[in-house]
Amino acid sequence: MKLTHLDDNDRPKMVDVSDKNDTTRVAVASGMISMSQDAFDAIINNKTKKGPVLQTAVVAAIMGVKKTSDLIPMCHPLNLSGINCDIEELPKLPGFKLYVTAKLTGQTGVEMEALTGVSIGLLTIYDMVKAIDKSMVISNVQLESKSGGKSGDFKRGDK
Repeated sequence: MKLTHLDDNDRPKMVDVSDKNDTTRVAVASGMISMSQDAFDAIINNKTKKGPVLQTAVVAAIMGVKKTSDLIPMCHPLNLSGINCDIEELPKLPGFKLYVTAKLTGQTGVEMEALTGVSIGLLTIYDMVKAIDKSMVISNVQLESKSGGKSGDFKRGDK
């Protein structure tokens, strides 16, 4: 199987999507961050020195989605039509699960944008509470679902 990001001389290239049809494409990604109870409590009670952690993480995730093509070399700059973030509190972990949904109508998918948004959002949480807990762990950054495009739909857990 030939890789799409290599030309006939095995040199890197950005895939040409100009012949693809515009379709509505949606991708949802998620990831988790686990931490000490002290760090979790500080976030929940807005007692961190750097300000509102979860709100800042959402803004960072949105910015991460928008900047994906600046960070991942073969990603196309995209005209996104929507970005949504949701953070689930996991008090038993303790920690949080971040979901990012990216949407557009275009010629290429938004999986990398959703995954980048999750990564940047979780890194922002780490940055804002690292003074309390440097042992936090970011894990399970993964695509949950995607729809639209030539490759069809994907939903984690489906066979």
